[in-house]
Amino acid sequence: MKTVYRVLLVLLLAVAAFAEQTPASKPDAKSAAQASPRKVDRAAAYYHYALAHMYEEQVAVYGRSDLANKAIEEYRQAIDADPTSEYLTSGLAELYAKTGRIRDAVLEAQDILKRDPNNLEAHKLLGRIYLRSLGPDVQENSSGSQNVLKLAIEQYEQIVKIEPDSVDDHLLLGRLYRLNNDLQKAESEFKTAIKLEPDSEEAITTLAYLYNEEGDSAQAVQVLSSIPDSGRSAKLYSALGYTYEQQKQYKQAIEAYRHAIELDRDNLDAIRGLAQNLMNDGQTDAALEQYKIIADANPEDAQTYLRIAEIYRKDGKFDLALENLKKAESMVQDSVEVPYNIAAVYQAQGRYDEAAQILQDLLKKSEKTDNSYSQGERNNRAVFLERLGTIYKDNGNSQAALETFRKMLILGDENAVRGYQQLIDTYREAKQWQQATDAAREATQKLPKDRGLKMVYAAQLADMGQPDAGLEQVKSLLKGAPEDREVYITLAQMYSRLKRWPDAEAALDKAEQLSTKEDDKEYVDFLRGSTLERQKKYEPAEEMFRKVLVADPQNATALNYLGYMLADRGVKLDEALNFIKKAVDLDPANGAYLDSLGWAYFKLGKYDLAEENLIKASQRIGTDPTVQNHLGDLYQRTGRLKLAAAHWERAVEEWNKTVAAEVDTAEFAQCQKKLESAKMKLAKEDPDNK
Repeated sequence: MKTVYRVLLVLLLAVAAFAEQTPASKPDAKSAAQASPRKVDRAAAYYHYALAHMYEEQVAVYGRSDLANKAIEEYRQAIDADPTSEYLTSGLAELYAKTGRIRDAVLEAQDILKRDPNNLEAHKLLGRIYLRSLGPDVQENSSGSQNVLKLAIEQYEQIVKIEPDSVDDHLLLGRLYRLNNDLQKAESEFKTAIKLEPDSEEAITTLAYLYNEEGDSAQAVQVLSSIPDSGRSAKLYSALGYTYEQQKQYKQAIEAYRHAIELDRDNLDAIRGLAQNLMNDGQTDAALEQYKIIADANPEDAQTYLRIAEIYRKDGKFDLALENLKKAESMVQDSVEVPYNIAAVYQAQGRYDEAAQILQDLLKKSEKTDNSYSQGERNNRAVFLERLGTIYKDNGNSQAALETFRKMLILGDENAVRGYQQLIDTYREAKQWQQATDAAREATQKLPKDRGLKMVYAAQLADMGQPDAGLEQVKSLLKGAPEDREVYITLAQMYSRLKRWPDAEAALDKAEQLSTKEDDKEYVDFLRGSTLERQKKYEPAEEMFRKVLVADPQNATALNYLGYMLADRGVKLDEALNFIKKAVDLDPANGAYLDSLGWAYFKLGKYDLAEENLIKASQRIGTDPTVQNHLGDLYQRTGRLKLAAAHWERAVEEWNKTVAAEVDTAEFAQCQKKLESAKMKLAKEDPDNK
């Protein structure tokens, strides 16, 4: 009996609901005659609608297709009884959509709109159907998804005309415009939403993110700041933090994210934002602490372990980096990012064969015989090839490195640019100067619009004895615009190599004026230090390097440069050693850093440690004449003159293969003098073995 009572109750409620919600079912005589020649049987319509409603409720509970079919059949009978009722046809269209009969739902909704173009519910139903059909593929710009996107936009354009005061409708239409890259229309809709509801957090943050996407982060800050501090939520502070991050104002971003976390301590996205900006600001220990909080809260978040590994790698803690990468790998077996980072750690540890094998596997796994790569796939392959080439280069296999970098050229765009740059650098390191120049010339011919490659070619011309031609080529790139900064940087480096010190300093002054980012200013300071050191102006050079290290204590290049400069002069040796040790910790396979470390130990009289590190340096960059010269001095100091002479001779040979701009003439002359003296002494000691 309970079931019967329930059915009767549902029928009565449904009839009442239908009666209340069907004003359109009472048309005037003329419209009724046009809609249907048959007599309207309202009682039958009520009855069949009630049954349809009951079956629809049961579908929601049990999900059975037979119940759905019964509901549809009852809707049809109700419509047959009252063809004038838009309420019934809207209900049937909704039921079609809910049960996956999308085509039928669309047809029903379109039929409604033919009769009543301003039917809001029909427009909303079509809009929802098109939104669900979009899925994630809309970002791929396929023709199908773009067509559906346009259909969704058409519906919501009608919806906001019929219902102009709905904030949600304007926001949704704005997001659709944004997906369609119609950013001006998107901005207009978001502004309308804010005008309707000035305190709408959703509208304000959405407009701010749009401005960030357009690169106008200043406007984004202005929009977000329209809400006073006292009224800001965690979501709004997070948006503000993201916006400051886009401006590279990392300290302000950190402050904003901290406010967000104070308001919502479980907001992991805000904690991630805080961690990332602490890293950006060089506060790696603090960033690590935040990432550990995320890992504790969500132990299955592979990206967090990747970020933790990145921090450990930058700090030279490679075992801990690998430990976290292995955790990430166990969670995302198909990831390419995790093995790539493992290869980077192996490279830093000098485990070249293992690193190369990982990159070769990644390339093989993603290879397509017909070269039909998407742009994203091309970019990934270029990254893998570039890393593999540098591994070969670090391992002394220049030929394999060159072959690998050549494969980047067919991947086009920025990938080809980087491929040429790596080719040129590899030829230079191998002292194949003409090949480097030929590659630079080829690069400018194949990619004539790339300014960076033109400057590389110009620098090659200067090194090959055509300084004026090279300098004029670079100067021709000056446009009186912010992009001139890179041109002045190149001019400063070229003038420095040519020992035209006033010109180098003037170019650095220009570059500094155009440096708006902190990283850019630090690099100018580093180049000033290098230029001053080459002029033997050691105290101001030291001041510049220390300035760089205050801003970036993990700058391995500055640590090494300052440490070597002090050690070479025999001053502040303990501090010099600490600087160099830190650089080696950050990049233990770097031959130049190992040479500096060995030289610092030599200056301290710790000859065993000096020999150990200088031999490691020679194994990595054996063609560097300075390394051979240092080994010669070590062997002379430890009473092995014959070995010393052999390394001095090697140093002289390597210097003779080097372009003039890279030769320290005083060091070269001193090495020749030591070699001649050693040969004379050895000849006196053993006249029969000259």
